[in-house]
Amino acid sequence: MFRHIRAVLFDLDGTLIDSAPDLGAAADKMRTDRGLPPLPLAQYRPLAGAGARGMLGEAFGISPDHPGFAALREEFFMNYGACLTQRTTIFAQVPELIDQLLCRNMAWGVVTNKMARFTEPLTRSIPLFVTAAAIISGDTTPHAKPHPAPLLEAAARLKLSPEQCIYVGDDERDIAAGLAAGMGTVAATYGYLGVNTTVQNWGAHAAIKFPSELLQLLAPA
Repeated sequence: MFRHIRAVLFDLDGTLIDSAPDLGAAADKMRTDRGLPPLPLAQYRPLAGAGARGMLGEAFGISPDHPGFAALREEFFMNYGACLTQRTTIFAQVPELIDQLLCRNMAWGVVTNKMARFTEPLTRSIPLFVTAAAIISGDTTPHAKPHPAPLLEAAARLKLSPEQCIYVGDDERDIAAGLAAGMGTVAATYGYLGVNTTVQNWGAHAAIKFPSELLQLLAPA
């Protein structure tokens, strides 16, 4: 159980919101524009946490070292920007979890590797994020996760020490960043996770199968 915690920070995609349908659609449009058959969402979903890298890897079998990756990534970004609020939903239990944190006088915020060009319009479109005390995007600081800088920036904006915060995420980079920042860490195993992932190897302090389980890890004030 985490004690003396005053804020909970969350990853965004795969932790608070299910954005896989829009991310997958953006990549799949690239396939169909080229005369390729569409892929089922089930193939894209596990890789949604990896953003463009994961979506393009699934859609075209390429990695960031491919010479055409940068151009394809920008095409993917254009597609995603045009549809990023069409199919994205909040995970079940997340609104209730946030309500309970606020009732406990705990602050909450978001630290994501998604760039601000997407984070800002997306969070503005969802009423849940009105109460977020900090929203840190992948390009808010010079470094993205797994570097601790974005998490430390969030703590600074909340005027809290890292030890007063915990970080919840569904990717190994989330846990690595949280540990490097000196925060308690929670693996959200209901998220995207990736392929052939062993969450136990991430080194998180705790893991949850549903968002509501987080409350059981927080000691009463």
